[in-house]
Amino acid sequence: MDVVVLAGGTSSERDVSLISGSMIYKALKKNGHRVVLADIYLGLDCGTEGIFDRDVDWAKDIQAIAKKNPDLEKIRAMRPDGAKNFFGPHVLDLCRQADAVFMALHGANGEDGKIQACFELMGIPYTGTDFVSSAMAMDKGITKDIFAAYGIPTPAGFRLKRGEEKALPVFPCIVKACCGGSSVGVCIARNSEEYDRALEEAFCYDGEVVVEQYIEGREFSVGVMDGKALPVIEIAPKEGFYDYKNKYQAGSTVETCPALLDAAKTEEIQQIAERVFAALRMKNYARMDFMMSAGGDVYCLEANTLPGMTPTSLLPQEAAAVGISFEELCEKILSYALDR
Repeated sequence: MDVVVLAGGTSSERDVSLISGSMIYKALKKNGHRVVLADIYLGLDCGTEGIFDRDVDWAKDIQAIAKKNPDLEKIRAMRPDGAKNFFGPHVLDLCRQADAVFMALHGANGEDGKIQACFELMGIPYTGTDFVSSAMAMDKGITKDIFAAYGIPTPAGFRLKRGEEKALPVFPCIVKACCGGSSVGVCIARNSEEYDRALEEAFCYDGEVVVEQYIEGREFSVGVMDGKALPVIEIAPKEGFYDYKNKYQAGSTVETCPALLDAAKTEEIQQIAERVFAALRMKNYARMDFMMSAGGDVYCLEANTLPGMTPTSLLPQEAAAVGISFEELCEKILSYALDR
């Protein structure tokens, strides 16, 4: 099968996306597919004729680009036409030629439904959920509204737009960019001074933020594939909370899968994850993040429509706990896209 793995882009999670894309590319190659790994924004230097027959190490090529240009402003400067066309040179032609596109994008312009909507119009099969559920899950404010409508337990909170009168929360609280990911633009505020700094940080990434109740306790995550929950994984950072560094720096977090929970609590978390999957009208696969208070109350924090596929990512660990190798996981995700 001819498959395009799309990675990179211009979001704050660009580097993580490139790592995910490289791993997916290698797995699909190992599975016998003809695969091209492309940066969706920078595109290809060459044409697409016979591209799936070329003997090129696309993963090595794309990682070299990432190392040369880690700064997003430098990335954007490489595409003077980027404001008028997000897709890099030859990317759409490449995707049209493929049997399917494997989405390894994270964050804005990749996980928010815009690319998915374009592919829907063009009839291009792609992995992950559709554009509607992608958009809903990407916006943490909308997600919390849906959680409330469906009775899904989630921390109490409110939205705040840039320039609006600042509302004072109950401290400690969590402040996060409404449409961010990988815990970019997320801070814990324990007093008014920290709250002001947290708002300033979050508004660097989005014009709207979510301020919510801080839940102190244990953190968990659950992947859902085709509506069915995988084993629960517990995340215990050695220092601080599960921020960007602790997510992607090997050895900074202790991850236990299956989580050390009794059967009833495990089933409770898995059932909530499946309810979130259904409430947000998700398809293919996703991952839900949870906190459990000291008293045992479970709260769903958010849903991730394109979970990371890096060496430290959670979904591959959960799949491995039920005997699904990384190569098999990629193959399952690809098959769901083709079935849809």
